[in-house]
Amino acid sequence: MTQLSAAPTGEPVPPDSGRTLYGGKGTRRVTVRDIALAKERGEKWPMLTAYDAMTASVFDESGIPVMLVGDSAGNCHLGYETTVPVTLDEMAVLSAAVVRGTSRALIVADLPFGSYQEGPVQALRSATRLVKEAGVGAVKLEGGERSHRQIELLVESGIPVMAHIGLTPQSVNAMGYRVQGRGEEAAQQLLRDAKAVQDAGAFAVVLELVPAELAAEVTRTLHIPTVGIGAGPETDAQVLVWTDMLGLTGGRVPKFVKQYANLREVMGGAAKAFAEDVVGGTFPQEEHSVH
Repeated sequence: MTQLSAAPTGEPVPPDSGRTLYGGKGTRRVTVRDIALAKERGEKWPMLTAYDAMTASVFDESGIPVMLVGDSAGNCHLGYETTVPVTLDEMAVLSAAVVRGTSRALIVADLPFGSYQEGPVQALRSATRLVKEAGVGAVKLEGGERSHRQIELLVESGIPVMAHIGLTPQSVNAMGYRVQGRGEEAAQQLLRDAKAVQDAGAFAVVLELVPAELAAEVTRTLHIPTVGIGAGPETDAQVLVWTDMLGLTGGRVPKFVKQYANLREVMGGAAKAFAEDVVGGTFPQEEHSVH
């Protein structure tokens, strides 16, 4: 596995030395093979979203092994009400920035709405652009059985795919924001979707807003890792939108989010202190001036 520290001799630890996926600095990027080995070991791992080079560099230095350049940028950075308006051009710019800001994490980029729904050829064209122009290591797309052919062609073409089932935000106009997989019929469909993306060659699958018991069953059933968001504690990995995780998002926070800081309060306080110094004539002072 990719390793972030050094061996006792001072020599770099070989990437597949059995070390954990999470933590410190490494000599190469995390790969989908590393993700598969973590599943074999029963190792849990974290994933965060990132949309710019500076934030991504902080997470990379913190040892986060996988970062998602999510179309959630539409909600938390671009001012859209949903992820639907996000374009492939926007995803290419954001993804390239995250790649430039990192050296170890596997960078996964979302294929935005409208960039793969026409079929496998469109999906390949879109994914190829993110791999060639932005330098991402994998792409993510939504849908289970309905996206089987797209996933299959991408994988056959050498592009790793992370699938996404359960609540699929790009389908908000059809399904709304609600828990998926409740009831026997819905649960069976979710299981079929999970098996379909695995059979198509996806290296991992995101389970969003799925009952914890069902997510645990999917995790036991699949040999590829599951990544949970609002899907309970039994998935192989967990992902959060970073602005939610660090308390930057205003308004109501989803139940499944744990806030590890309150950056909105910190940033607001700093902005007010700066403004008061300027208005009061206490900034800049001599030490802040150039002569």
